[in-house]
Order: sequence, then structure tokens, then C-alpha cells
Amino acid sequence: MALRVQADPFDPGAELSAFAKGRHNAGAVVTFTGVVRDDGGLTRMEIEHYPGMTERAIAAIMDEATARWSLLDCLVIHRFGPMAPGESIMMVATAAPHRGDAFAAAEFLMDYLKSRAPFWKKEIAADGTAWVAAKDADEDALSRWDRQ
Repeated sequence: MALRVQADPFDPGAELSAFAKGRHNAGAVVTFTGVVRDDGGLTRMEIEHYPGMTERAIAAIMDEATARWSLLDCLVIHRFGPMAPGESIMMVATAAPHRGDAFAAAEFLMDYLKSRAPFWKKEIAADGTAWVAAKDADEDALSRWDRQ
């Protein structure tokens, strides 16, 4: 497992290549990259976190995914600081012998990172700034994992 919480941009293609290199025992590698989207006038997004606390929370989520599915490995990269529309915010990668486990674990990681990782997002636009509030849909997405 690899976890990086960083301010610097990353190259999703290079990260995927490094993650997948030499994985002859994996039948599936699944990745997801979250990108800052411009929902009309966004000039930048700023993400804040508490160092140490954030890494511990994400590591616990990764441990849970590894315990639930037959993962060979997983990677989480999450940025903080200012980001412009189009920049990558985060990336999840999972490797497993079979695609079902790789997809399920990646979705689990994404859902829990969205709702449980301690990050705070502020959107800055020409007409002002606003903190991004938690969404009911994101919380609802977690309920499907209770059934499994």
C-alpha cells in the first residue's frame, strides 16, 4: 500500500505505469483520478487538511479495503493547497487477481475518501468564495458498503 498526501501536482499516467509495472500476478488494475471541475466561474479550489490525522484516516480506509477484497496492492494520492480547474486532485489505484475485487475496492476507497477523509474544500470564483458542504448523496453512497 502506498499513500501520499501532497501539495505538488502528479501525473496520473506516470503513477499508473509505476503502480502496474511488474504486476504479473494481477489480473486487474483499476484507477480513478478526481479532477477539479469548473462549475461555472471557478478560478481555483483550495483544500486544507491536518497533517498526520489525514494520513491516519486514509490509511485506515485503505486497510479496510484490503481486508474486504483480495487486493494485491492499492495506492491513494490526494493533494492539498490551491488547484486550478482541470488539475488532478486525487487518484486511487487498486490491483487484484480479478476485476471484481479491483473495481469494488476502488469504488469503496473513492466513496470513503469523499466522505470520511478529513479534507476541507473551498471554492474561489470571481463572485466570491464558499466552503464545499457535505452532500447527502455522498453520505448515501456509503450505505451500500454496510450490506457487503
